[in-house]
Amino acid sequence: MKYAFILLLVFSVLCVSATETGEVKLESRGVAPEIHSVQWLSSEPLTMEGLRGKVVLVDFWTYSCINCIRTLPYLKEWNAKYADKGLVIIGMHTPEFDFEKSEDNVRAAVEKFGIKYAVAMDNNYVMWRAYGNSYWPRKYLIDREGNIAYDHIGEGGYEETEAVIQKLLGVKTEMVNVSKELRNIGTPELYLGYNFARQSLGNEEGFRPDEVVAYERTEIARPNFVYLEGMWKNDPDSMEALSDAKLSLIYLASDVNIVAAGLGRAEILVDGNPVKDAGSDIVEENGRTYIEISEERLYSLVSSPLSGVHLIEIIPDGEFRIYTFTFG
Repeated sequence: MKYAFILLLVFSVLCVSATETGEVKLESRGVAPEIHSVQWLSSEPLTMEGLRGKVVLVDFWTYSCINCIRTLPYLKEWNAKYADKGLVIIGMHTPEFDFEKSEDNVRAAVEKFGIKYAVAMDNNYVMWRAYGNSYWPRKYLIDREGNIAYDHIGEGGYEETEAVIQKLLGVKTEMVNVSKELRNIGTPELYLGYNFARQSLGNEEGFRPDEVVAYERTEIARPNFVYLEGMWKNDPDSMEALSDAKLSLIYLASDVNIVAAGLGRAEILVDGNPVKDAGSDIVEENGRTYIEISEERLYSLVSSPLSGVHLIEIIPDGEFRIYTFTFG
């Protein structure tokens, strides 16, 4: 979730380069930190010392991060293709929000996504700090001697990453098919908690830490700014709808997701109408479109084949807390 395109390029260049013949050339970045102070969910405790002789991929992720979710099919495929050839994948789940620290929530996500490789919960950021990491997702590849040979920030770089896996394992197989589709995403991730927000609200009232605020209806004029209406509680990591609540946003993207929690439903409108290009969590009923909120997770609202500028409106009915918007 938190990564910059320029940094992604810089770190990738530092760790891997190609020779004139196209061969991947690796550069060691030191010994991988020993694994400790984590809770293992789907594996016996693993250590880097015990994994010597294996190639290890450590993936820092969290289950409500859309960027992390979009990398999972590649990780699962690599596990299926290379586990019997010496690859060990460790999903190092490091939470961004407090609800992601719940063992039950993480276990449910592991089952939902069909993750078969080892998953460890790094709730106290011990391994995150040991690696000096600041991004979700981030992948580190560690060679058979226990040295970090490669790392990649964010999505993408799948062909390059798999080429490194093959080189470290000393195998050559057909690579995972990588989509070349490009999308125009003009709206960044938007956080709704006052401690996380990178910009103000569209409303004049703005963020009011720990206060309940009656946000007045106002013109939705500026793209990429969240506008609120009605009573909302300002929390450090989220906004909680209390009464007569509504949320509006002009965005440029093809896909729209939110990280939310609560109990009830929220009506979703796009350009004043029911959602036409419905995301996987949209329910249609009597010509209206909703999401059913029952757990703390990512909810898919819009999934369109084309990017465009649109107005999305969310009208909660019941308990509703929103943490962030993400786009694709």
